[in-house]
Parts: sequence; C-alpha cells; structure tokens
Amino acid sequence: MITKRPFPVGIRITITVFFASFISLAALAQRNPMADKDHDMSILTDSATLTKSDYLFHLEKVFEAVNKVPVTVASFTKLVPIEKHLVQDETALSLLKTRLTQSDRMLNLQNLQMDQTLLEELQSNNEDCLSDLDEYEKELRALKTEILSLRKDSVLIQIFKLPSLRIMFKDQLSELKKKHVVMDSLLKNTTLSINNLQARTSANLINIKELIYLTDSQLTSVSIRAFGKERRYIWETSKRPRSGNMDFKKMIDSEQQISAYYFVYTRSSRVLLLCTCLVFFFWVYFNFKSLKQRDRLDAVNDFNFSFLTPQPYLITFILLFSLAPVFDLRAPALYIELVHILLAILLTLLFYKKLPRRLFYQWCIFLLFLIAPAFLRLLGISPKYQRWLSLFLSIAASAFGLIVWKMLDEKSKRFRVIFSTGFIYVAFALISTLCNIFGRVTLNQIFYTTGVSAFLNAVTLTILAKMVVEAFLLQMKSSRIRKGYPEFFDLLPVTAGLKRLTGIGAIIIWTVMFTTNLNIFNGLYNSILDELTTTRTIGSFSFTFGGIVLFLGIIWVANFLQKYIAYFFGDTGDDTMDDNKGERSKLLVTRLVLLIGGFLIAVAASGLPIDKITVILGALGVGIGLGLQNIVSNFVSGIILIFDKTIRIGDVVELSNKKGRVKEIGVRASTLMSDEGAEIIIPNGAILSNNIINWTLSNNHMRVDMTLSIAKPFDATEVLGLIREIISANTNVFLAKEPVIMISPVSKVNSNVSIFFWCKDISQAELTKSVINAQIFDAFEEKGIEIL
Repeated sequence: MITKRPFPVGIRITITVFFASFISLAALAQRNPMADKDHDMSILTDSATLTKSDYLFHLEKVFEAVNKVPVTVASFTKLVPIEKHLVQDETALSLLKTRLTQSDRMLNLQNLQMDQTLLEELQSNNEDCLSDLDEYEKELRALKTEILSLRKDSVLIQIFKLPSLRIMFKDQLSELKKKHVVMDSLLKNTTLSINNLQARTSANLINIKELIYLTDSQLTSVSIRAFGKERRYIWETSKRPRSGNMDFKKMIDSEQQISAYYFVYTRSSRVLLLCTCLVFFFWVYFNFKSLKQRDRLDAVNDFNFSFLTPQPYLITFILLFSLAPVFDLRAPALYIELVHILLAILLTLLFYKKLPRRLFYQWCIFLLFLIAPAFLRLLGISPKYQRWLSLFLSIAASAFGLIVWKMLDEKSKRFRVIFSTGFIYVAFALISTLCNIFGRVTLNQIFYTTGVSAFLNAVTLTILAKMVVEAFLLQMKSSRIRKGYPEFFDLLPVTAGLKRLTGIGAIIIWTVMFTTNLNIFNGLYNSILDELTTTRTIGSFSFTFGGIVLFLGIIWVANFLQKYIAYFFGDTGDDTMDDNKGERSKLLVTRLVLLIGGFLIAVAASGLPIDKITVILGALGVGIGLGLQNIVSNFVSGIILIFDKTIRIGDVVELSNKKGRVKEIGVRASTLMSDEGAEIIIPNGAILSNNIINWTLSNNHMRVDMTLSIAKPFDATEVLGLIREIISANTNVFLAKEPVIMISPVSKVNSNVSIFFWCKDISQAELTKSVINAQIFDAFEEKGIEIL
C-alpha cells in the first residue's frame, strides 16, 4: 500500500500565493479595458450647453438684419423725385381732362396731336415710376421676410426668455430695443409711402388710358367732321341765338400751361437739335478760323459762297428753326406758328442784301400772309368776324400767288422745288377759300396752314441744302491748306454727289412736314411700317421688306461714307498730291473698314437669317471654285496690298513694261497714272504675281545720271568745280549723298563727263536734270569750254 505524502508546508504556501496573484491579475486585466472604454466615450458625448460667444453670434445676426433697414431705405433715392413727378403729372392730367371734356371748344388738329404725344409721354413716365416702386416694394418685402425668420431662432428665444441671459446681454438688448423702434418706424413709413405712390401712379395710368381713348375719338371725329358741314354757309344767316364764347384769355392760359408740360416731357428731342446746330456752327467757325490764322480767307473767294460767313450766327439760327418742326412733329400749334414766324424773319434778314428788290418785296408780302393767321387768332375776335377775315386772307393769298407766278422769269423758274411748292401754295389757298365759303372750317385751317408752311419749308430746305454743300467745300479747302496740298481741285464730282444727297434729304424732310400738316403722316407711316414689318415666306426662307430696305440702306450709307470720307479730309484723289502717301493709305484702310463694317452691321440689323446666308455663301463657294477664282484672287490681293503696303497710293512703280504713279488701290484693281496722263488699270492679282519696282517705297529720292562730251583741251579741276557748284546750288538735289563726276577720255579730240546726283523728289527729277544741264551749258560757254 502506497502512502501519499503531503507537500511540504513551504511549497503549499508558495503555490497558494501564485494562484491568488494570477487570479487577481486576470480580474484586473478584465476591469481596465472597460474603464478605458468608458473614458473614450465621454469625450465624444454632445453637450447642449451654449457659450457666450454662441449667443453673441446669434445677436450679431439680429443687429445685421436691423441695420439693413436704414441702409435699404436710404437707397430708395427715387421716392422724392417720383412724388414730385406725380404732382406734376396729376396737374397736367387735370388740365388735359378739363380741355378735352369741354363741349363748346373748337377742336384744333395740331393741339390734339400734341395732347396725344403728351399723354404717351405721361404714360411712359408713370409706367417707369410704377416699375421703380414695385422694385422698392420687393426689396422691402425681402427685408421683412428676413427679419421675421429670426423670430424662429431658438437661441434668440432663450436670450429673451431666460432672466440670466437677459441680465448677461443687458447692453446688447437695450441697444437692440432702440434700433427696433427706428427700424419699425422706417418700415411702416416707407411701406406707407410706397403704397401711396403706387396707388397714385395706378390712378394716373387709368386716367391716361381714358384720356388717350378720348383724344383718339376726337381725332377721328375731327377727320370725319372736317369733310362735313361744321358751320353754316357763308351767305346764310344764323337762326340760333349767339351763345357766349369761352373766355379767350382762359383758353390761351390753358394752352400755354399744357404746352409748357409738353416741352418739359419732350425735352430730349430739342437737346439733340441744339447739339446738331452747335456742331454745325463750330464746324463752319473753326474752318474759317483756320484759314484766317493762315491769312488765307481769300482762298474761298473762288467758291462764291452765298450763305457761309466767318461768323455763322444767322445761318445757324436758320438751321435751328428750320429743323425744329422736324424734331417736334406734334408740337403745340402756338409753338409751330412762333417757329415759322421767327424763321421767316431770319430769312428776311438773310434775303435783304441777296435778293433783287422786287423779289424781296414779294417775300415780305408772303411774310404778312404767314403772320396774319396767328395774329388774328391772338386777337380773340368772334368766330364770325374771324371767318370773314380768314376768307379775305385766303382770297388775297391766292391772288398774290397767281400774280407772282406770272411775274417770275426763266431764271427764277430754275428752282423747280420752289416753283412746284408755289403752285401748291396757290392751289391750297384756293381750296381753303372754298372750304371757308361752304362751312368746312377745319379744312380751311388745314389747307391754308399747309400751303403757307409748304412754301416756307421748301425755301428753307433749299437754302439748307446749299449751306451744307458750301460747308463741305469749306472743309475740303481748309483741310488742303492745313496739310499743304495744292489748293485747286475739281469741284464738279464733289458738288454733284453732295447736291444729290442733300436734295434727297430735303425732299424727305419736306414730305414729312407736309403730310404731318395734312394729318396723314401717321396713317401713311403706320401703313408703310405694317407693309415693311410683315413676314413673308418663300419656301423655307422668311424675310421682311423692312429688313431688305434696312440692309440696302446701311450698305448705301457705308458706300457713301467710304467714298466721301477722303473728300472730307481734302483728298480728291488727284495725282498732284505726291507727299501724302501715308495719309492716303490710312484713308484706304478706313474705307475698307467702313465697307466691311457696313456689311456686317447691315446683316445684323436687318434680321436676315444667318443660316440662310451661310447657305448662300456655300453656294458662292461652289461658284468660286467653278469660275470666280480671278475675282476672288483680285479681291484678296487688294486686301493684301492695303495692309502689306508693298505699294501705296502716290508711289512711283514699274510693273512689267508699265510705269506710273499709283492713283488708286481698289478691292479688285489698282490704277496707275502714267507720265503721259493715261490711267492704267491693273488687276490686283497681276500686281502680286509679277515683279514690282517701287521707286518710292522708303523715300522719294532718285538718282539722275547725265553724260556730256567736251572738247579738249580743258582744265579738269575747273570742269569738276563748275559742275559740282551748279549741282550743289539746286534746291532739289539731295546733298547728303555726294554727287559723283567722272571724266573719261574718249579720243584725242574729246572726253566724256559722267555726272551722277540724287534728287529729293522723284516727280521733279526730269525738270531738275533739264535745269542743271542748261546751267552747265551756260557756265561752260562762259569759260570757253566747248560741249560737243
């Protein structure tokens, strides 16, 4: 039997301590990871506690929104001007409404057209005001929305609710309370003001639309009533009791007030008129001044100017008053009458020393017929007597016109426009007489006024056309003198084109004023505009006649400008101007830019479809490939010549066997002027494809060579000295390059003298050579040296 002997006591204690330590370490190891884990999660927990800076940040947003209010309100700078305009508009509308609703007044066609224009201007102004007010209201609404959104901020709600936070931000809340009072007052007052102005503007627009309808209906009734019997026949007696007339002074005052409003609302057109007249005045004045500074005022005597003077005050005022009705086609009747009277007086001052006495007296009588209707109107006499006086006036005007017409000589009849309008004047005076007799009072006024103004405008526009031509000739003459060009130039091609252009412009202006006086301009204009703007379709191609007319018109204007811009600067393209090659090259580039720019503007402004134009250009490309190579080659070569400056206008060149001075470089061909005066036209492609000898590319110098044969014996030193002295004395010899003189023996009897020198101006080379040759012959003969 085996007996188990227990472990010694020391070993048992050691084992017990070991196990106890192991168990303790295991338990500790399990507890520490849990503790570390709990510590890491505490770092990531979200705290709901807000700091002071957080509260201040939210308060800052409140202050920012509140401070926006005075800044925004201060930006509404148009409120005060809008209110002033509305007061003015309401007064004008009140006057218009009073006048248009009067049942006992005579309808005046010119004043009705003025009322219509004034109402259109008032409508446009009020619509602009309403648009600005709506924009201001939109900004205020956005600002109010931003302020209301701050009330939903939970942080701000805590600040205002919690006592501790109210104490902490006591200063900020006190300041915010003061700003809130100001903000609230600004918002209320501004909103109220904008709403009030919007209501007044809307009311004005309603009244304007009603008055426009009333004006249109009265214009229509005038047109209908004008052909009907408005008054009794002149031989009939009135069976109705005479009604009291409207106070004449009150009517005049009302018309003046409305006219004043018209001029206030339509001032932009007159500003443009004044600018046009000032440009014309200074244009003429400075051209005369430049001639006076050079003591060359006598240079314009060849032109025999009829109207231009060094102090162009009178002609500028004539220009001002003659164009004033064009810039105000619907101006008040009083204004048009005053403009016509002032214009006639200015023309009388102009004619005083220019017309024969008989013709001048006839003009003065016409002036009386022009002033008389306005004078009768301002007298304020009863309609009965005014009608009889008007009848006498129209009969006298008809008789006067017929008498003057028969007295005109053949020289006066050359002015076909004035002669034709004289016939219109007589015819309309007779028609006015018949209308007065048969009770057509409105037609009587229209025909008499139209006849008189038609003749006056014809005379004035004829003078203006001549003034413009004379001013252009003055510009050319002064430019040539300033640049040192030869003063003489051919006037015929310049004046012919200018007279044609100014004549067309004068006829257009006269037609516009004539049809306006007859009250048919608006109808004709609208009909023509409808015809031009109607879209037409051919296949898939859409176009309007207006686009085509606009396209051709811009092309014509561009072509006219590129043609006459050189004339404006004094260059007429003559071959006597040899030292302006740089100026001509610049003008040539300018002309090319005008043509290309005009074409591009015409395409853009006319509204022609670009895609269809691209198709046309593609078809042209096919045509170019088939048969237009030479034309395109010449065109491209012309552009290369313009910008490459291989040759310039004024250069002396040799091309193959042709020599001459370059007179013109066109887009297809260039022109050379030969020494014999022949004009040689060479395609641009041929110029670039051949060798070019340019004698004046870098300068105008040319070397001249001469050969003389002199008999022996002679002193070589004396010969060389004489020749060198003669060459050095000539002003056209370029002395910076030394003349070369060589003596070559030929035989026992004679020797040849070869002379080489440089001329400053190639155009004077042959003349210089001839002069020096003659001087050498004289000098040798004096010294006894024989020239063989």
